[in-house]
Amino acid sequence: MSPSNIPEYARVVVVGGGIIGCSVAYHLAEMGCQDVVLLERDQLTSGTTWHAAGLMTTYGSGSETIMGIRKHSMDLYKRLEKETGQHTGFNPCGFIELAADADRLEEYRRVTAFNRLHGNEIHELSPAEVKELFPFARVDDIRAGFYAEHDGRINPVDVTMALAKGARMKGVKIFQNTPVRGVLTRHGTVTGVRTDQGEIRSEFVVNCAGMWARQLGEQSGVVIPNQAAEHYYLITERIDGMTTDLPVLEDPSTHSYFREETGGLMIGLFEPECAPWKVEGIPEDFSFGELPPDWDRLTPYLEKAMERVPISMEAGIRNFFCGPESFTPDLAPVIGEAPELRNYFVAAGLNSVGIITGGGYGRVIAHWILYGRPDVDVTGINIDRFQKYQCNPEYRRQRALESLGLVYACHFPDRSPKTARGARKSPFHDRLAAKGAHFRDVSGWESPGWYAPEGQEPVADRLTWGRANWFPWWEAEHRACREGVIAMDMSFMGKFLVQGRDAGTFLDYLSANEVNGESGKITYTQWLNEDGRLEADLTVIKIDDDKFMVVTSDIAHRHTETWMKRHIAENQHVFVTDVTSGYGQLNIQGPKSRELLQSLTSADLSNEAFPFRTAREIDIGLARVLCVRITYVGELGYELNIPSEQAGHVYDRIVEAGEKFGLKHAGLKALASLRLEKGYRDYGHDIDNMDDPYSVGLGFAVRLDKAADFIGKQACIERKAKSRYTHRLVQIFLRDPEPQMIHQEIVLCNGIPVGDVRAASYGHTLGGSVGLAMVEGDPVDAAYINEGRWEVDIAGRIYPAEVSLKPMYDPGMEKIKA
Repeated sequence: MSPSNIPEYARVVVVGGGIIGCSVAYHLAEMGCQDVVLLERDQLTSGTTWHAAGLMTTYGSGSETIMGIRKHSMDLYKRLEKETGQHTGFNPCGFIELAADADRLEEYRRVTAFNRLHGNEIHELSPAEVKELFPFARVDDIRAGFYAEHDGRINPVDVTMALAKGARMKGVKIFQNTPVRGVLTRHGTVTGVRTDQGEIRSEFVVNCAGMWARQLGEQSGVVIPNQAAEHYYLITERIDGMTTDLPVLEDPSTHSYFREETGGLMIGLFEPECAPWKVEGIPEDFSFGELPPDWDRLTPYLEKAMERVPISMEAGIRNFFCGPESFTPDLAPVIGEAPELRNYFVAAGLNSVGIITGGGYGRVIAHWILYGRPDVDVTGINIDRFQKYQCNPEYRRQRALESLGLVYACHFPDRSPKTARGARKSPFHDRLAAKGAHFRDVSGWESPGWYAPEGQEPVADRLTWGRANWFPWWEAEHRACREGVIAMDMSFMGKFLVQGRDAGTFLDYLSANEVNGESGKITYTQWLNEDGRLEADLTVIKIDDDKFMVVTSDIAHRHTETWMKRHIAENQHVFVTDVTSGYGQLNIQGPKSRELLQSLTSADLSNEAFPFRTAREIDIGLARVLCVRITYVGELGYELNIPSEQAGHVYDRIVEAGEKFGLKHAGLKALASLRLEKGYRDYGHDIDNMDDPYSVGLGFAVRLDKAADFIGKQACIERKAKSRYTHRLVQIFLRDPEPQMIHQEIVLCNGIPVGDVRAASYGHTLGGSVGLAMVEGDPVDAAYINEGRWEVDIAGRIYPAEVSLKPMYDPGMEKIKA
């Protein structure tokens, strides 16, 4: 359509005409919303879509959400040609992932088992079988291949044009050569967009601007920290026998992928260290653009890749292509409604898998817009996980160096980013470093994972699926908490002061539990949506009638803040303030924690004077500290919220006094193993936005009988009345002390797969791996649990297991309430 004919109004304006923008528009119309306008600054596909390699694979993810998104893309692309008459170039030639070492073999066997559980049939191949399917490959050094015969390749431009045509057929209006100059807002809500041809009023705007998404978002204060980087592929001259029915071959050991291209071979690269492009900003007029290749930097990687397919070294080079691709700090996409602006949605930062996932993410965004909430787990991809500093040029430049290479890195459980570190440090950081802390990145915070004992360097000998050199040090921290006392830095937890005369009523309406009771108490609660599903899992401290503190996890920090601010009614006297940086949080946990703290304060910490769930200000040395008797490790313990300027002083006093009690520092590895022995949940890891409290064992925190109404109450009443749960989160423990559960492992009941492990660690007290698993049955009740023969499949090895609906450690909470 001509830009001069743009309408004055559309319910939804989609900005960007690449694969994801066209997919969003298509799905909106397919779901019945035909009042949609798509605006493309130049021509459809002109950004990065046009030069995508066109791989179309469902294999490779250990996330049920991502797998479902890939499968939806595949199913959609298969039917588009018939629906629209537009060729898509889909070729189900098959896909082979190579495992060239023991760690890759372990990873892919784990991923394969998970894929099979969720209906994605994958075959493990011997090297000889790989050679049979891809005769040009050298296979003498590989362990195995993993074959998805239904996967393959697609033409990126053709499939995007098919989506655009399908959208038009359903009523969408598409305007090319129509750049968006700004997003219009009023009172924190989108009202439309501004173009050179005029304004379009709208209820929703969707930023699908690809590598320009950050710049467009920045105009409205929306945080989208994606960064373009150089991405390369080489195409050879024709090679005899290189036919279109050859499968796509992916070899992470050489950082490369291979597929046929017009009779030659395409060799794509994801080198370990890449080159960021245009950190200062992507030029507005960059369309169908190529970048000059850096032969010197890439030649060593090319030579290594060509060794996998030796005949490629004999063929001439037709093209060595370099073009920009957009990457995010954590290699997950930017999806969802911006926390800064109502009805401003984003679908960007697809990390070089835009074709593979574009169809699925388009459906997710369309559903979210039209129904008000997502219908898949979005905790790992939600835009609200990012912080503003991550858009800084220096941050993006540093992190982009690493991001592209991580596409083909082995997904070890303890891998942490190496670049753009040190951006957020707790008040205790330097003191913890002196104590031997090994820091990991926790939502940008430098947080100790474990501590090296005196005389040892805090250095991991390797990344592994098994036990590294620090395993016994972690065990010592775990046992110190169970038997003595530990200090643990938890400053990364989000903290919000909620104040005002209506603060109690407001928080009680958000909370499924009763949080507006007696002052000086902490309450564990869930926040739900109208469907009765989880939006947050947190604690609320009532300090006084008009003063509360909400404490949430790092991953839910901005989500929690946004949920509060968007639910304050116009006539409510409520103020929400982020005070995370104002406090250092030091947790003192273990049987000797009371003795230690009592030696430092004049406050009476006896069980009678300071019972479980008490929250009260106490003195320690020269400081005043909000002391909360609560635990996330299953022991008697206290969380100390210390004003940042006094945190060092309090820490020093505790460490000095702690010598008498054998105080030991403990990190997040110990936190995980301790909390999983107790069966404590962690939002974004083993529970998510698709769960309800009853199916994940949190019904005890839902107060249907409280006087105040709360969001999701009616849904909870209906769900509880059914009382027949076909899916439940259970605790699972391996009897064999050697194997290590992490996540994604398959749970079997009487030899039949019935679920998977969502999170796991090593239970040093229980004596084996322990975790939380979602299992299905009809129903999942005590009889089903007790009568079943339970096992866990770890990369094809089967281990006997125990399953329980109750915590396996201290189910009666005697230790906590001692």
